Amino acid sequence: MGFLELHAVRKSYGPQVALAGVDLQVKAGSRTAIVGPSGSGKTTLLRIIAGFEAPDVGRVTLGSQTLADGPNAIPAHRRGIGFVPQEGALFPHLSVADNVGFGLARNAPDRTQRITELMQMVALDPAMLTRRPHELSGGQQQRVALARALAQRPRLMLLDEPFSALDTGLRASTRKAVAQLLGAAGITTILVTHDQAEALSFADQVAVMRAGRLAQVGPPHTLYLRPTDAATAQFLGETIVLPAQLSQGWATCALGVIAADDSQRKGPAQIMLRPEQLQLTPVPPDPMDTDAEASYGVVEDIDFGGALCGLTVRLLGDAQSHTAPLLVRSPAIHIPPVGSTVEITVMGQAHVFGETVA
Repeated sequence: MGFLELHAVRKSYGPQVALAGVDLQVKAGSRTAIVGPSGSGKTTLLRIIAGFEAPDVGRVTLGSQTLADGPNAIPAHRRGIGFVPQEGALFPHLSVADNVGFGLARNAPDRTQRITELMQMVALDPAMLTRRPHELSGGQQQRVALARALAQRPRLMLLDEPFSALDTGLRASTRKAVAQLLGAAGITTILVTHDQAEALSFADQVAVMRAGRLAQVGPPHTLYLRPTDAATAQFLGETIVLPAQLSQGWATCALGVIAADDSQRKGPAQIMLRPEQLQLTPVPPDPMDTDAEASYGVVEDIDFGGALCGLTVRLLGDAQSHTAPLLVRSPAIHIPPVGSTVEITVMGQAHVFGETVA
């Protein structure tokens, strides 16, 4: 049993199906990221949990309370759920203090103290309370929006792409700070994002949506290294997908015989490697003592990316004619020059996709 549970939730807008039967469980105190391409249904799902929309059919429960049973739903303001929208959506005409305390009773005796506590909770100087939103940086605005959502002591926090308007460095630091804050407070959190790296780094459960359904749900490490299918694998990061023949936990493919994560299957299959699993070692163009079982290639292009670079490697030998050039991710200090011959070593196991259903 989860703290938040969705059972067979469906939602359509006229002939357009937004959610085609979603089942999801979220544990208390956990962080879940819902990720998917535009139009996959992730924002609709978040709005149904928040209470801004009602499902056509299906049930949503939080703790022991039923929030929605089909169109019969508890209004959003009675759910005890915090919501931080994209770009914070602060009231521009109100001070930071009034934004943070918007949901607090004006005559509450501890209102001022509570607002100060919330500012400290999100690591903002209480001296900012008299400022207006336009006087804050993007990261500060997001923290004020979070403080406003925390003011009601929510049972559940919903974040709708709250970091998308921030620049890269600020985005990473703000995301980390928010994750630590919510974790320390023990608040169950759901983040909706289109950024795969953000989902993998923020959450301890990732749900990948595709065409109104959940394609796969699980820990970030599992989804990245053990995706159920090629579409999910490619959405979560760069992939190398190869045809292979399986036998006793080994896969024979264009890269030779490599370890696979399925020791039971035999015969043809599709396998996946991540670009960082390939290690390149420079060798002479025509090595005298080549290993007959090793794989060799030529570096055709380098995309310098600082700490980690992308190399395009064309395979040599029999694999050259039927295998597309490979993308390899390598630390900058170890990249061989364009035109060099390299030996390709596979680190770890290749992932075997499930049986293809006709």
